[in-house]
Amino acid sequence: MANEKKLVEKITARDVDFAQWYTDVVKEAKLCDYSSVKGCLNYLPNGYALWENIKNNLDKRFKETGVQNVYLPVLIPESLLQKEKDHIKGFAPEVAWVTHGGLEELEERCCIRPTSETLFCDYWQKIVKSYRDLPLVWNQWNSVLRWEKTTRPFLRSREFLWQEGHTLHSTAEEARKRCEDMFKIYYDFVTNDLAIPLISGKKTESEKFAGAEDTYTIEAMMHDGKALQSGTSHYFGHSFADAFGIKYLDQENKLHSAYETSWGMSTRIIGAIIMVHGDDSGLVLPPRIAPTQVMVIPIAQHKDGVLAKANEIYKILKDKDIRTKIDISEKTPGYKFSEQEMLGIPIRIEIGPKDIEQNQCVIVRRDTSEKITIKLDEVTEKVKEILELIQKNMYDKAKEFLDSHIYEAKTMDEFKDISAKKIGFVKASWCGDKSCEENIKLETNGFGSRCILENEHLSDKCVYCGKDAKETIIWGKSY
Repeated sequence: MANEKKLVEKITARDVDFAQWYTDVVKEAKLCDYSSVKGCLNYLPNGYALWENIKNNLDKRFKETGVQNVYLPVLIPESLLQKEKDHIKGFAPEVAWVTHGGLEELEERCCIRPTSETLFCDYWQKIVKSYRDLPLVWNQWNSVLRWEKTTRPFLRSREFLWQEGHTLHSTAEEARKRCEDMFKIYYDFVTNDLAIPLISGKKTESEKFAGAEDTYTIEAMMHDGKALQSGTSHYFGHSFADAFGIKYLDQENKLHSAYETSWGMSTRIIGAIIMVHGDDSGLVLPPRIAPTQVMVIPIAQHKDGVLAKANEIYKILKDKDIRTKIDISEKTPGYKFSEQEMLGIPIRIEIGPKDIEQNQCVIVRRDTSEKITIKLDEVTEKVKEILELIQKNMYDKAKEFLDSHIYEAKTMDEFKDISAKKIGFVKASWCGDKSCEENIKLETNGFGSRCILENEHLSDKCVYCGKDAKETIIWGKSY
């Protein structure tokens, strides 16, 4: 039991210091660690396994809609990046440049990709001639580099992993539909597979992606009430296509501009999983994304028959495609329990001599700590049933937290009072003026616009200036 306590005591309590709690969980669950390159991460097996499951689940959803995977270079010549002015302006402060190849200075410096719109457009300009060449619906799984000043594991690092989808279409209608469809895929994936409830909608003009006409976002609320932008989909119109000279001939042999979208989700989403679901014992992972769904732990494993029965349970579950591991190390059961909780494994199965005598085992739920005694011949059925219960309970718990931490404000006095005393989001009306948006953020200590809520009406007047309101906005502090 002493070892068990020692492991848990390495984690700062969430409500004492949330930032330190987050750092402790990342470290003790061995998800990632900093490398010798400042601001860049070593993704460790536990963290990378999570990303692999995210990647596999998303990739399957993408391909069902006709997405094809490609891979483009890591380097972008400066002349390409300069072709779309709004785009380069948005990324200029974060770009890292390569100036030498070996000992020779390059004729033209290249940036390490912060995103790849320019590379895709440069290639498409060469291959798109006719309407028959469209649409192009491509995606790449890769890393990008953005020279962030302040970094935190998963949430903001200089190099991070993501997927970036890029598509080219013959009509604005088709491009907009693809943009919205990918946005819906992100929403469905995060709510169903990650058990994270969301606020979603368009970004305001000042918050949208550099070069985009429209940006759609999904926003999750962390346990400390801050927002984490968890996935975005962008409609570019033909701004990039025109900048790169991408034209196509239609069926009547007339020349037209093409229309583009891009969409992405990164390893930031792992930070969301940690901060939405984790507790003072470590990670709590949703079963559908957990690399290990069940940990079998034999009790008094030195006694006759215990290891054999534990291995039998392990094999039965594994053969039924339930992601299962067995801990037969020399650690004490208490330490094994604590370690399983730290890693967020949804179910622990305990099996000892007395259990074997009674043809039973004990299932322990990570989300509620509930212990359930079941018959051994029911283990597969019960494990599958409980995994689904855990998935639903995790979403419901997070949804209750989100809903109870969204407040309404019709005046700035109400807004300021909420922002000073409570954590969470504020729903308030806005006139559409950028200066009001900036002043709200300034006077509420960082409550920026997260997204526009379509088809919602809160007040006829802007919460800041009192003029006619155009939009209802979710405001909040963010990572």
